[in-house]
Amino acid sequence: MNQTLVLTVLSNDRPGIVKELSEVLNEYEGNWTDSRMIHLAGKFAGLLKASVPEDNADGFIADLNNLQDDGLEIAVELVTEEAAELEYKTLSLEVVGPDTSGIINSITRKLSQLHVNIQELESKQRPAPMSSELMFYANLTLSLPEGITPEEVQDALEELPNQLMVDLNFS
Repeated sequence: MNQTLVLTVLSNDRPGIVKELSEVLNEYEGNWTDSRMIHLAGKFAGLLKASVPEDNADGFIADLNNLQDDGLEIAVELVTEEAAELEYKTLSLEVVGPDTSGIINSITRKLSQLHVNIQELESKQRPAPMSSELMFYANLTLSLPEGITPEEVQDALEELPNQLMVDLNFS
């Protein structure tokens, strides 16, 4: 029987971090099942879902802790029971608008009021193509609860005072 673990990893970025994680996982006959990893401001940040044979889990976790001596901060969460996947409508959307302080707070407040769950969020700032105005761009993947339509999400976000443009993609 396999044990599922979720790891969060943070470090100063350098070559070889992902290799080190995969080597330890491989040593304990584990399986790399899902991950998100990124370089931001000179830092490496990663989330990793893995499974290892139950008999190997303690050794795997111990060896992960040894990697912390190399400057990695690693938190390990054991997943004791797979969360039941509820049937939600998934919505992908892109948000674009003038960058202002508090824009993420405004967006997440509106989504929370609708009981919408954010599965993924990626955002960045870029200059507008025709001017030097700083623009905010975000891609979100959302789970809509029963009774909430994509149009309601779009309307709620377009009510924000930042003149956001919201482009919906249905999954």
